[in-house]
Amino acid sequence: MIGLLRFVGIMNAAVWFGAAVFFLLGADPAVTNSQEIKHLLGPKNFPYFSVVINHIIATRYLHLYLACSIIAVVHMMAEWLYFGRYPNRVWLGLILGLCLGGLAQTYLFQPKLAASHRLQYTHPQQRESAGRAFRAWRAVSLVIHTALLGGIAVYLWRVANPSDQTRFVSTAKFRS
Repeated sequence: MIGLLRFVGIMNAAVWFGAAVFFLLGADPAVTNSQEIKHLLGPKNFPYFSVVINHIIATRYLHLYLACSIIAVVHMMAEWLYFGRYPNRVWLGLILGLCLGGLAQTYLFQPKLAASHRLQYTHPQQRESAGRAFRAWRAVSLVIHTALLGGIAVYLWRVANPSDQTRFVSTAKFRS
């Protein structure tokens, strides 16, 4: 049971970390800043459609992010029930912080980004202010994504290197 629990925890953390790295360093820059996408969509369509495509990818990524965070919470509860020890407050705070960060990205920042982007291209009189708002929300979102990536890396390290499970050292370990 310990092996299965550890395997599930490591696989979840690895998928979570890999998806975060891929989105932040691969998919997001490839869609929003890539010359290939600009050439594919054309200079007239690039600014609008590249961000819309990025929003679709980000929505899918954030759903995976939330699924992995729920699995992490369930994993921590399973460790608590199996080992009979209350989880360390630092790790519990980290997981709950990662969950809250994902919820904020999904239900606060992504809708604000989509609304300001849509407003930028549908209302010409508000284009400048909506563009500033979009750039500000995007900067905040990228900073939070980067912080969450660091938190996921710490969580991956914690799951891969669990603390010593034994509370007391047995006398069999001491040799004369």
